[in-house]
Amino acid sequence: MRCGCKPRHNGPVARAPQLTDPWRLGPLEIPNRVLLAPLAGIGNWFVRLQAKRYGAGMAVSEMVSSHAIHYRNERTLRELLRIHPDERRAGPHGYRAPTAIQLFGQEPEIMRLAAACAVAAGAEAIDINMGCPVPKVCRTGSGAALLGDPARAVAVARAAREGAAEARAGEAGGSAAGGTSGGAAGGVPITVKLRSGQRPGDTSGFELAQRLVHDAGVAAIGFHPRSAAVHHKGTPDYALAARLVEVLPAPVILTGGLHDAEAVRAAFAQTGAAAVMLARGALGNPWLFEQVLGAREDGPTPAEVRAELRWVMDRAAEHLGPERAARYLRKFYPWYVARLGLDRTHATALQQSLHAAPDLARARRLLEELDPAGRPVALAA
Repeated sequence: MRCGCKPRHNGPVARAPQLTDPWRLGPLEIPNRVLLAPLAGIGNWFVRLQAKRYGAGMAVSEMVSSHAIHYRNERTLRELLRIHPDERRAGPHGYRAPTAIQLFGQEPEIMRLAAACAVAAGAEAIDINMGCPVPKVCRTGSGAALLGDPARAVAVARAAREGAAEARAGEAGGSAAGGTSGGAAGGVPITVKLRSGQRPGDTSGFELAQRLVHDAGVAAIGFHPRSAAVHHKGTPDYALAARLVEVLPAPVILTGGLHDAEAVRAAFAQTGAAAVMLARGALGNPWLFEQVLGAREDGPTPAEVRAELRWVMDRAAEHLGPERAARYLRKFYPWYVARLGLDRTHATALQQSLHAAPDLARARRLLEELDPAGRPVALAA
């Protein structure tokens, strides 16, 4: 396995970076190398805050449409660009983790404006999605479609960098004129999340990553070494990711297939990536961050799972209001029920009851009615 260190001909071999080590993303210092990946339709402020509570060194938002920002869509501006004050505070592990906003789109000038708006909303980094395989995104020329249009991809990334820089310069000017904007010193790093290609065997993402760094000035590449066509199926090509690490003069952030602590450590060592991003493996499982970082060995107890789900319910109600939160959380319940260690009968009964709960108050009561092992009391016998 590769350790990510280049051998020296003279003197001692450099120490291999550890997942707990800090590193730099442009002007930002990231306190460790385990990040929360952008999760479409999921990665709102409280999901990001949850990951940070369990040790994530940085968290990236769900995809946000640059066009929706440009046309001042109210929900986008109010909800998707929301960065909660608690995200800016140091967590229980003693460090503060930055927040990045992920944007998608295919029009450079619209992306320029969207990046500026994201910085004004408090984003400390901007990530551009050039890997989403969903047809409704690709049909617009966004997401993984940009793998087939490298000139446009470079123009979009460059425009984002320029828009973010203009917004940060405006903040600095306001601060110098007596404003109260904080953190204006330094730039806003732009990262791009890529797939390896559009189809199996296609390595257009590998080539595009180099152009994005050399021609657009992006600060890092988030690399998912699967093709867009396979979505999340198949084995990621970590050998290709390792090749990208060797040739790219910028950090590579690895994602894809990182479902447990052992897999994360193995892929990090094999590829020599600067950092890893946890995605689907962290759904309903924030404890994975602590496991990867060595802060805990075992998974959560049923009591911890119930407590965490109650925390999620409270934050969802704060974000969306109780009525919308009750509907929104239906996709969250299966992730937590699966970690209660129930047999199929009890798990199915609890999941169906939570899904059918007419409001959050009833869902909370269902959790209170579980026995110490996490089983619904009515079925525990």
